[in-house]
Amino acid sequence: MTLAFCGLGLMGAPMVRRLLAAGHTVRVWNRSPAKAAPLAALGAQVAPTPAAAAEGADGALMCLFDADAVEAVVFGTDGLAQVPGLRWLADHSSIHPQRTRDFAARLQAASGAHWLDAPVSGGIGGVEAGTLAIMVGGEATHLDEAFGALRAYAGNITHMGGSGAGQATKLCNQTLVATAVVALAEAIGFAERNGIAIERLAPALAGGWADSKPLQVFAPRMAQAQPQIIGALATMLKDIDTVAAVARDSGAPMPVTGAVQQVLRMADAMGLGEAELSAVVALMTPQRLDAFLAQAGQT
Repeated sequence: MTLAFCGLGLMGAPMVRRLLAAGHTVRVWNRSPAKAAPLAALGAQVAPTPAAAAEGADGALMCLFDADAVEAVVFGTDGLAQVPGLRWLADHSSIHPQRTRDFAARLQAASGAHWLDAPVSGGIGGVEAGTLAIMVGGEATHLDEAFGALRAYAGNITHMGGSGAGQATKLCNQTLVATAVVALAEAIGFAERNGIAIERLAPALAGGWADSKPLQVFAPRMAQAQPQIIGALATMLKDIDTVAAVARDSGAPMPVTGAVQQVLRMADAMGLGEAELSAVVALMTPQRLDAFLAQAGQT
């Protein structure tokens, strides 16, 4: 297929690499053009605007930071909504379900294209391994074609329902992950204060009821800050803020998630927003604060 891809950040760039390796023709656009250069060296075609990237394409994909960025890329000057004949747009960004529903209706009215909200879970490692979980919302009309592109980097793709259903499912995912990671940070602080070598914690719990992917991935990264991050704390805080907003509007009680939200906000206020999510452990083990501040570029 010929595909447009907008947004070449931590997740977008490896997604494009996987699409190219799968044999697709990919036209890329990014707000800061320098990020496109390494992908051009692999065969991607660099476009000057989102509309130029999608002209004549079979479909378009996006992976952007927030709803405002999504709106600008789709409905702004030279945006995707101006491309005649575009059949479908898959949005990997994590945004409010209602914003997604609004955008889908606007795009349908503007160009006839179908919007698929397709947020992902699995991080950079999941992209590179082709094992991402993707939760999809939207009309089923172009699912088979879109899934043909998404399989380049996904191992589990599920159509969850109508527009916004993918985003709501991703918020469930983020609730579970954020809560698990904050609980892990507390457990590490507890373990160290009680004479446990934390490098033994994840192996000791493997296979038991406390075992989980967050435990196995984040425990070693909490023990020692890594030079390459796998997702910023600020991004998770953005998503948990969205969870809180949707919970308020829908009347869903989420007392534990509310506490997790404030822990993440405290970490962000301490300068850890651009560090990875593992940095939340610095609240429980202050001796790690400097290392994670360095990871965040604050020292």
